[in-house]
Amino acid sequence: MKRRFRPGTDVWIASDSPSSSFSSIFEDDGKTAYFYAYDRANPGSPILDAMHIYNANRVVDPDRQSEAEIRWSSDGLKAGLFINEYLHAVIDFENRKAYCRSEFPQAAGPWQAPKREQWNDSLVALFE
Repeated sequence: MKRRFRPGTDVWIASDSPSSSFSSIFEDDGKTAYFYAYDRANPGSPILDAMHIYNANRVVDPDRQSEAEIRWSSDGLKAGLFINEYLHAVIDFENRKAYCRSEFPQAAGPWQAPKREQWNDSLVALFE
């Protein structure tokens, strides 16, 4: 489901996998936006990873209404964050990897790795 918002204003969008206990969450706290990998089956430590999406003060058209949507792959194990129909981040729950255009910050928590996975534009094919 698409949701309209204005970058730099508080917004929180969550979407549950249709086939597992995983969720993905897009949050803009008014200053910074992140995309989270979340496991509802692990209430003690549900956040698996977090990816930086943008700083609100660097958005090109801050007064423009935007549209965010979280889409799931057909297997329900990959989530993509689309803003204005443009893919910004992907969470691959099956392989415990996450990708974002800024490749920041370094993966943390249970998915900690030496560095963030490298962005690849072919990731959009996961959601076609």
